[in-house]
Amino acid sequence: MTSLLTVASAGCALGAAGLAVRWTSRRADALGRPRAFPAWSSLVLVIAAGALLYPGVQRHLEEKRLARAAAELVGGHVTVHCQTTAGALVDAGSELGYVPYDENGIPLKTTTLKRDPCRLLHSYLSGDRNHPSEDVTIAVHVLTHEAMHMRGETSEASAECQAVQRDEATAVLLGATVVQARDLAHAYWTGVYPRMPDDYRSADCAPGGAMDEHLPTAPWLSAQGQ
Repeated sequence: MTSLLTVASAGCALGAAGLAVRWTSRRADALGRPRAFPAWSSLVLVIAAGALLYPGVQRHLEEKRLARAAAELVGGHVTVHCQTTAGALVDAGSELGYVPYDENGIPLKTTTLKRDPCRLLHSYLSGDRNHPSEDVTIAVHVLTHEAMHMRGETSEASAECQAVQRDEATAVLLGATVVQARDLAHAYWTGVYPRMPDDYRSADCAPGGAMDEHLPTAPWLSAQGQ
């Protein structure tokens, strides 16, 4: 959809340019009278071009912002793509995001987030970060989870546990205060993680467990009242 809007925007811009070129070459009519510049027609086309281009520009800027946050977690440059409307229409997968692997089974430094998580991340970036809905909380976590894959983790359970310990950091990178971010991470850990499929959970993902990285952002610290 975004590419179609970009094409339409280009068409409007070319139309405005065409009007200007035509007027330049024919400033007078057959009787020698000066022709008025088609200001209104040109203005309408220019405004239409800008309006059609805006969604694509906004999406690009948000992808850059999400990529900057993920890059901090990964420790290097990454790319984040938001699924387009056209892509969503032909997508039959249930996952909320994915990272492609190369021919050697190594995760690439790029991820595609599905349309709904990206839409919810847009609301998180541009709205009130106090008491986000569960869906928004999950969307923030999806970005963290995919960052763990881009960092090289291939196990879903390990990536999930690494992510729950960094959701607070992700939320801060997306503009939340420390308190807002901690609440979001705690909400995911206590409300969503226990309901995840078996291959995403591990008994070792717990305070003092084998997967505990002893990070200050671990959600079980706030769960224990620390």
